Amino acid sequence: MSPLTHSVKITSPVLLSSLSRRPLRYAVLGAGFAGLSVAWHLLKESPKDLHLHIDLYDEMGIGGGASGVSGGLLHPYSPKVKLLWRGAECWKECLKLLSIAEQAVSSEEDLVSESGEFDQDFGGFLVRRRGILRPATNLKTLNVLNDNAQNCLASCKIDIIDKNAAQKLVPHIHLPFNLAFYMPEAVNLNSQYYLKALFLACQNLVKELSALGSGKKNLCLQKKSVCELRELEGEYDAVIICLGAKADLLPELAGRLPLRTCRGVILHLQLPDNIGEDYPDHGPSILSDAWIAIKGNRSLHLGSTWEWKSRNSSPNVSTDEASNAFQELLPKALAIYPGIMSWSFAGARAGLRAMPPLTSHGSLPLLGCVNDTLGNDLKCKYWLLGGLGSRGLLYHGWLGKLTAEAVLSCNEQIIPSELTSWKNKT
Repeated sequence: MSPLTHSVKITSPVLLSSLSRRPLRYAVLGAGFAGLSVAWHLLKESPKDLHLHIDLYDEMGIGGGASGVSGGLLHPYSPKVKLLWRGAECWKECLKLLSIAEQAVSSEEDLVSESGEFDQDFGGFLVRRRGILRPATNLKTLNVLNDNAQNCLASCKIDIIDKNAAQKLVPHIHLPFNLAFYMPEAVNLNSQYYLKALFLACQNLVKELSALGSGKKNLCLQKKSVCELRELEGEYDAVIICLGAKADLLPELAGRLPLRTCRGVILHLQLPDNIGEDYPDHGPSILSDAWIAIKGNRSLHLGSTWEWKSRNSSPNVSTDEASNAFQELLPKALAIYPGIMSWSFAGARAGLRAMPPLTSHGSLPLLGCVNDTLGNDLKCKYWLLGGLGSRGLLYHGWLGKLTAEAVLSCNEQIIPSELTSWKNKT
């Protein structure tokens, strides 16, 4: 019997008695990668006969923050193509959510037309499956890259290819050391479209579970901000904080989380009409000192800048900020893909990342119950899923599932200690 089933069905008679009188109420703060994954898994993992109400709070709506601006490059490796800590679980769970989102929109054609400006680049596609190419650009790390590539996942293999093979994928690509690492199963998501699709999947799941089971499920999007956690005290059985860099703006958590903020600008480039040669339809996205996320034959995103200690969470980018980003990123892209000189600037967006501290396993997100941090005499459980940094897309599936299971069972021990150890140092 699973810990979730054991905790809810056997060891919580008070909870069961309470649930017979009213629905269990959860608040999820943030409608980005983390928040939507938590909402999905709370619905999916909860007992079928449980009455459950979830309020999803985000004043920007679905994908209105940093998650919606993400470049969307999905793979389980570090820049040195080393498999990340628990990368196999993260990759597996993320692909599951991607499949769920794709199924949700397969018959929802109008969802594309409701999406933002960046969503139009895919021509209606949620995901582009052309792989990702990582050229070797540093002689000092060449052996490390080679060694790491040998330990790749079977479900996301890494092929070591030479210049000729690379140029068949991307004509005129420049390989300084005649070597590149190709991940054919890696994908490129339209992040904002994906988040809208995942929310639609949550809504569909609510309808499905309410129709099949004896427990009624509800999910409501509240397009408003929560300025203080005490606003929610007494209203919910649990509050799950998935606010990214904005978590530190809550007065109860201000200065208590080991997070650093970093603003990143992403450029949108297009091929002008007078340029006849498209980016090849089979061409992969590219990872280097700057990354190139291919959105279509004539559209790409180029990222990203790193402005540490910024507190600016606005997705809007000024003319000066865009110009500075262009001057910083273009030379890095030209070093690998000279053809980008033919592309013209078409816009820019930005997001504020919440970067976690470095550990022996790399930079790991922050999870766990934060009631001890907040104080005594609290009427509900407060949980944190934060610090996903620049890997929110990869992490969100597995970590959202872990968090939901911990919340439903009121058992933090479900979460690996590596993700909760930050609390011992604050």
